[in-house]
Amino acid sequence: MTGCWTVRDGNGDLLAHFVAGSRHEVARKIVRNRYDMFRLQVSSSYREVFDRDVKNVLELQDWEIVPLKRRARARRRNNRQLELKLN
Repeated sequence: MTGCWTVRDGNGDLLAHFVAGSRHEVARKIVRNRYDMFRLQVSSSYREVFDRDVKNVLELQDWEIVPLKRRARARRRNNRQLELKLN
């Protein structure tokens, strides 16, 4: 299941310019420093520095990284599907 993540501000508004495919990608967009995705995956100490930097930005801005909920598509009823012909 693929999903999207974004940032919600203190007012509850979603910030569209931070939309990304994963929580880490969103976090990389909000920090000022450039963090290498490969190093984030393989180095725990590098990840700790990154997480601390992300946490500081989120607290300072009163933001939260949240998943976007998928909208359920309205399905149109087809009259032919509803007919039941027994004869």
